Parts: sequence; C-alpha cells; structure tokens
Amino acid sequence: MYTGENGSDPRDQIVRLEAHIDELAAKIENCRKFILAARVTTWGGGVVLVAMLVGAIRLDPATMAGASAALLGGIVVWGSNNSTAKEARKELAVAEAHRAALIETIDLRAIS
Repeated sequence: MYTGENGSDPRDQIVRLEAHIDELAAKIENCRKFILAARVTTWGGGVVLVAMLVGAIRLDPATMAGASAALLGGIVVWGSNNSTAKEARKELAVAEAHRAALIETIDLRAIS
C-alpha cells in the first residue's frame, strides 16, 4: 500500500483534504453573502448622495455623512471579501487537485 509524502495513508489525507475543501467552500459562500450586502450598501449610499445632489432629498449633513460612509464602507467590504474569495478559490483548486492526485494513487478495485 502506498503511503503519502508524510508517511500517512492517502485515505487519511483525502479525508483531511475534503474537510479543508468544505471549509473553503463555506468561506467562499460567506464572502459571496458579504459581497452582495456590500453591493446593496454601496448602491444605496450612492443613490442617496445622487438624490441629494439633484434635490430629491433635502440636503442634510447627517444624511450626507451616513450615505458617504455607506458608499465608502460598501466599497471596502466589497473589495476585501472579493480578494478573500479569490484567494480561497485558488486554494480550493489546489486542494481539489491534490485530492484527485491522492485518489489516483489508491489501488481501487471494481466490485461486481
């Protein structure tokens, strides 16, 4: 039987990789939710600022500050979670490739 690069059974490594893959998938999904919320916040802040600019909403410093904070905060959250999701996707691809390589090393037999 083949043992992995660190001397452990490939099946154990596959189990650990699958747990890691599940964690990465959850991380990507969480980032996706934050990106969606950030988009809504960014657009909402932008719409309020434009409405104030054209006079649809009364010009109020507190409202302007809130809309500006929403716009800038949304951009920051959007960018941060987008880059985190990209890194997690890359790591996920590497983990899946490693899992596939380990599966190839196992002597699988057809059961009839």
